[in-house]
Amino acid sequence: MDVYLPIANLSVNGLVIIGLGALTGVLSGMFGVGGGFLTTPLLIFYGVPPTVAAASAASQVTGASVSGVLAHGRHGGVDYRMGAVLVAGGVMGTGIGAVLFQMLSRLGQIDTVINVLYVLLLGSIGGLMARESIQTLRATRSGRAIPPRKRRHHPLVANLPLRWRFYRSGLYISPLAPLLLGVFTGILTMLMGIGGGFIMVPAMLYLLGMSAGVVVGTSLFQILFVTIATTMMHALTTKAVDLVLSGLLLLGSVTGAQLGAALAQRVSPVRLRLVLALIVLAVAVRMVLGLTWHPGEIFTVSGL
Repeated sequence: MDVYLPIANLSVNGLVIIGLGALTGVLSGMFGVGGGFLTTPLLIFYGVPPTVAAASAASQVTGASVSGVLAHGRHGGVDYRMGAVLVAGGVMGTGIGAVLFQMLSRLGQIDTVINVLYVLLLGSIGGLMARESIQTLRATRSGRAIPPRKRRHHPLVANLPLRWRFYRSGLYISPLAPLLLGVFTGILTMLMGIGGGFIMVPAMLYLLGMSAGVVVGTSLFQILFVTIATTMMHALTTKAVDLVLSGLLLLGSVTGAQLGAALAQRVSPVRLRLVLALIVLAVAVRMVLGLTWHPGEIFTVSGL
C-alpha cells in the first residue's frame, strides 16, 4: 500500500509506517516513554529526511500523550504548578530550538546534527539504564538487598534563589530549576522530535527530587504542551511537518500502546528496563554506522 508523503516528497509503504508507529506504541505502553526518541531514528533508517522525521514525530508524541495525562490526572498524579513552570520553560526552549534549527538548515548541517545528537543521547541514556538494570539483576540473584535511593534535590538546585512550594511534589525549591530543565528539553524536542520523557523523568527524580507518584504524570503534562508548541513552530518556520506521515504513525501507536500496557503487566520492570536499554543502544550503534560507514563505490554500473 504505497502512500505519498507530500512534505517528505517520497512514496512509502503505509503499512510499514503504521507498523513503525505500532512498535513505538508498544514500547510506550511497556516502558512509559513517549517513543519519539525511537520513532525519529526508525523513520530516518527507512529513508525519511531527518528534518521531516523529527518534525512529524513530535506531532505523533502529542497525540500519544493525551490519554496518559488524563489517566494520571484522574488519580492525582500530576503536579500542575510544577507542570506549568516546565511548560513555560519548554515553550521558551522551542523558540530557541527553532532559531538553531533554521541556522543549521541554512548551513546545511541540520541532518548531521540531528544524527549526532541522537548518538550522544541514546548512547549515554542506554548505557546508564543498562548498567543500573544489570546491577539490580545481579543483586536480586545474589540475595543482596538494594538500599532505597533517598529522595532529595541536587545541591545546585538547593542554592537557587526565589523558592516556591510545590505541594503535590513535596518540594520547596526555586522555580528556576524546573524552568531551565524545561528550556533544555524544549530545545531537544524542536531539534530531535522527542517528547523528552526519557530525560525528563530521571531529571525530575534525581535533580529536582520530586515524589515518584507525580513524576510520570507531570512529565506527560509537560510533553503534551511542549510538543504542541513544537509542532506549531515547525509548521510556521521549517514547514517540515508531514500530516500524512504523522497520521499513519499515530494510527499505529494508539493500537500499539494498548498492547504494550498489557505486556508490561506480565514482565519484571527490571527486565523491561534492560530490554529498553539494549534497544536504545542498538539504535545508537546503527546511527553511528550511518554516520561513519561508507560504501566502497557509491555508484556501480553492471552489465547483463
